[in-house]
Amino acid sequence: MTEAIEDVLAQVGPRLKRLRADHGLTLTGLAEATGISTSTLSRLESGQRRPTLELLLPIAQAYQVPLQELVGAPEVGDPRIRPTPQKMNGMTVLPLTRQPGPLQAFKMIIPGGRGTPDPQTHEGYEWLYVLSGRLRLVLADRDLLLKAGEAAEFDTRLPHWFGSADEQPVEILSLFGRQGERMHVRARPKPRG
Repeated sequence: MTEAIEDVLAQVGPRLKRLRADHGLTLTGLAEATGISTSTLSRLESGQRRPTLELLLPIAQAYQVPLQELVGAPEVGDPRIRPTPQKMNGMTVLPLTRQPGPLQAFKMIIPGGRGTPDPQTHEGYEWLYVLSGRLRLVLADRDLLLKAGEAAEFDTRLPHWFGSADEQPVEILSLFGRQGERMHVRARPKPRG
């Protein structure tokens, strides 16, 4: 049995004891409600008896709580992210990170023919990856063209601007660190030996 499962099982006894106290029940009262002997309930609460479904189901019914409350199972929510698109400077921006933090991830859809470059500067560090289309990146005195599958990273204190390189929209992923955090790629190929 894994250590994580052992840890969960070790917490069942104290959780059962707390629930019984919260409900103002004695071991005898719980035994009457569940049909489980007081000695078995006592051993469950002290951790001397391994919890089983046959024991936990009647206890959950007596307390009128879901089984996962007895075992402390983590809630399993809907894992899908449903970002709300926002319009910013003519672009559609989908935030992909849901909590504040040093790095933020965005998917951006930039319409074609996005006007004349107007380079800006600000604190931070940005990493861009082109999903589809062609991206024009003006960075200081360089004018670059990135195609699908290409990436760029730069210090945003350098004057920069990016937009569609032609009349077609461009889709990009952006990782941005406001405090100058850089994306770190740790995967390296194994050396041939």
